[in-house]
Amino acid sequence: MNDKRDIIIRLRKIEGQVKGIQKMIDEEQYCGDILIQIASVRSALNNVGGLVLENYMHKCLNIDEKENKVDENDLNKLIDIMLKYTKQR
Repeated sequence: MNDKRDIIIRLRKIEGQVKGIQKMIDEEQYCGDILIQIASVRSALNNVGGLVLENYMHKCLNIDEKENKVDENDLNKLIDIMLKYTKQR
């Protein structure tokens, strides 16, 4: 499954970025540089979240192809997940 492998690779890169931020803070580097790195990690996480959400929509929604309809319970679950995913705080 290429999607899974791609997501894992991206998460490992993000993990490395977070460790780099920890080191920057430990070394008391310039706050502006740290914030730029945090923004980069946030963006990378959003991209991974988008991939996971896309996979969910393709693989977890029950779509009646004859009528081109989605099961209402599945749609409600998706809406709930999207609301939680997009919640900022």
